[in-house]
Formats: sequence, structure tokens, C-alpha cells
Amino acid sequence: MQVAVIGANGGIGRQLLPRLADAGHDPIGVVRDESQFEAVRDRGGEPRLGDLEGDFEAALDGADAVVFTAGSGGSTGADKTLMVDLWGARRVVDACVEAGIDRFVMVSSIGAGDPLAGPEPLRPYLVAKRCADDYLKQSSLDATILRPTRLTDADGTEAVSLTVESLDGDTPEIPRADVAQAVVACLDIDRTVGETLHLTGGETPIERALRGDD
Repeated sequence: MQVAVIGANGGIGRQLLPRLADAGHDPIGVVRDESQFEAVRDRGGEPRLGDLEGDFEAALDGADAVVFTAGSGGSTGADKTLMVDLWGARRVVDACVEAGIDRFVMVSSIGAGDPLAGPEPLRPYLVAKRCADDYLKQSSLDATILRPTRLTDADGTEAVSLTVESLDGDTPEIPRADVAQAVVACLDIDRTVGETLHLTGGETPIERALRGDD
């Protein structure tokens, strides 16, 4: 499967490209700057230019699936959050519908289900994620939404929990590597289509958790 990764140079995207390649997929790394092409190639992806605030549609040519793991970043303001995390995500959904790319995995955030319950500084981000998630759900795409909790750069454990639903001070963290591995697993597990899954660190092997095996 040819999989276009929107946000291929981000924390999860960098972990995702080699895992897609190792799983037998052909990853496309969509980035905003040609200076990032070499890093995409080193991680097993085909680099393509795409700007969520400009033109990106050509970067999706030939793709069988799209993973949206882009973000404006914590150092930007609410304006970039709207343009990238909300409007950019909606534009990618529309582009997939137009191009006939049916499979879509959205990396969202824990707390997006109830943005006003989240920490005040995060609320604009959570609102953007919730609105993007809702737009994807209302589309015709075969979509999976992943809502991970706080992300870390720790080594992956290859295990998760799907039981967490809210963001609070006691919510366990999850390595970006495990979120990336969950994305790969979702692409091969049909039962995740139409699901919104909350991810945090846990003890259940990722594929087993996503398949719902006891």
C-alpha cells in the first residue's frame, strides 16, 4: 500500500516512515521544505513537497491511504493552529475524497472529545482537533481517528491501553514510537475503520489491543 504521511518530519511522522517501510508499505513523506528530503529518504520514504497553507494535492498522487499527523507546534499561536490543525486537516480530507483515496488515519489528541474540559492553554488546539475529527467522521472516507495522550520521545514499548478517555494530571504518557506503530497496525486492521480510539501507555500488545482480542 502506498501511504502518504502528512507531517512526515514531525515527531510521529519521523517514527512512522520506517515502520511503514518495514511493514511492506511504500511511504510517501509529505514535507514543506526540500531541505527535509534527505531525512525522508533516510527513513525509507519518498519525499514530496506539500504545504497545508498552500498547495499539497499533487503530493497525494498514487496514494492508497493518507495519515494526517501534522501540527502547527506548541510554539505557534492560535492562528497557525486554525490554519494547520483544523483547516489544513479539512483540506486534506477534501483532497482525499476528490482523489478517491478512501483510507485515512487521523492522529488527533486525547481531550478532543470535550475541549472545554482540557487545560485552558490547550483548548484552542483541542477545539481544532475536535472540529477536524468531526469533519472526517462526516466524510465518505474509511477513517480511523487516534487520540493519544501526552507524547514522549521514550523508546516504544509496543504496548498500549485503549481505556483512557480524558486528559488530566494522572493520565499516563505514550511514546511517539508506539503511536506510530498503532498507525501502521490500523492500516491492516479493518475493524478500526469508523473508530475513534484513545491511546495511552499500557500493557496490551498494540495489534492485540486494536483487534480487540482478549
